[in-house]
Amino acid sequence: MTIHAASSAPEPSEAGTSIELFTGGGGLAWAMHEAGFRHLLAVEKDGRACQTLRLNRAKDHEDGSFDPTSLDDKWPLIEGDIHAANFKPWEGKVDVIAGGVPCQPWSLGGAHKGYDDPRNLWPELFRCVRETRPRAIIAENVKGLLRPSFKPYYEYIIRELSAPFIKRVDGEDWRDHDKRLIKALEDDGDDPTERYDVQYTLVNAADYGVPQARWRVFVIAFRKDLGLVEWDFPKPTHSELALLHSQQSGEYWKRHDIKPPADAEQEALPLPPPDGKLPWRTLRDAIWPGEKEYRGLRLPEPLEPLEAKLEHPEWLHHFGWPGAREYPGHTPNELDRPAKTVKAGVHGVPGGETVLRRDDGSIRYMTVREVARVMTFPDHWRIAGPRGEQMRQLGNAVPVVLGRVVADSVAAALRPSLGTAESPSGAI
Repeated sequence: MTIHAASSAPEPSEAGTSIELFTGGGGLAWAMHEAGFRHLLAVEKDGRACQTLRLNRAKDHEDGSFDPTSLDDKWPLIEGDIHAANFKPWEGKVDVIAGGVPCQPWSLGGAHKGYDDPRNLWPELFRCVRETRPRAIIAENVKGLLRPSFKPYYEYIIRELSAPFIKRVDGEDWRDHDKRLIKALEDDGDDPTERYDVQYTLVNAADYGVPQARWRVFVIAFRKDLGLVEWDFPKPTHSELALLHSQQSGEYWKRHDIKPPADAEQEALPLPPPDGKLPWRTLRDAIWPGEKEYRGLRLPEPLEPLEAKLEHPEWLHHFGWPGAREYPGHTPNELDRPAKTVKAGVHGVPGGETVLRRDDGSIRYMTVREVARVMTFPDHWRIAGPRGEQMRQLGNAVPVVLGRVVADSVAAALRPSLGTAESPSGAI
């Protein structure tokens, strides 16, 4: 089988060291790697996701082994419950702790138990911070974390991340712990290396070049002694308005060498002036890009389901799947808009998120590789398990392009102190 590379970008230069928590199928981990962070450790409980990580960049961690010394080295992987992981061996060695904290307690598709859910793993992230004392933290979660019903606990999360060394006592109700945090944060504390400046931002991945409408919360923290309180989340680079302008002007259709829809002129309503941003990337941009488009090669139409017992001879995870349907509440993706939010699909049948409508009006299921394109994984990324498991890993991941935007910005903020006493990596 020929494996097509997503790009020919040169290997990144090192930006620092990192530990990846809740690594899943590797979206944020790969983004951090591309930004130049050398993973000292990755932690993941799910067996299929660990298989995926091993198929790509990971190897099992062995106690007492040496840490990776270059970006070419494999990522040491702990497969198991994060509660059992000991991070103390990496104290003072880690620049960034990063992870997509499991979303089930907060997701609109979940049971909405929030802080009462045993899958709430924010406390484990705080423990990792206490044991390693990183310079920065990157945490990603679903939009549901900002629901009014969870707002008090969300504010508590931010305060606990601001002062993670003020530990919650065994048996202490989180509300009582929060009162102690509020009081403690009234002053700057005695040790700035034990306090963090924290920001959170709700973003749509489409606004950063991901061909998918996907709202997520990013929580970014810098250790207070670094003086990075003025850091701000990267500004959006893409917009719906720019997409509409490119479609109305014909540039979009010309780029794809297709005729505009028959009703395009009738829908050509006056638009506000251009905003200077790039157009939102569409599903068509992701799977059938032009010669000069980002992500490179066009994916061929998948083999028909009856012929798809084996992988496509030239593409990983690109095979047809039978039974696509359309009905109320289950509608296909349109090619010339960003795709719908890719979901893990563990709470019932999704709303058509993995179905697309062809130009001739027919519909079919998207292939795993097409969904991976929508999540902006490189084409060489192997995903373990049967189709359902592959889709679940993709739905739980951080889009690589969005993760890269965040990782690059954090790397740039930390760079002035790289190679100094404040930086454990000593990177240049």
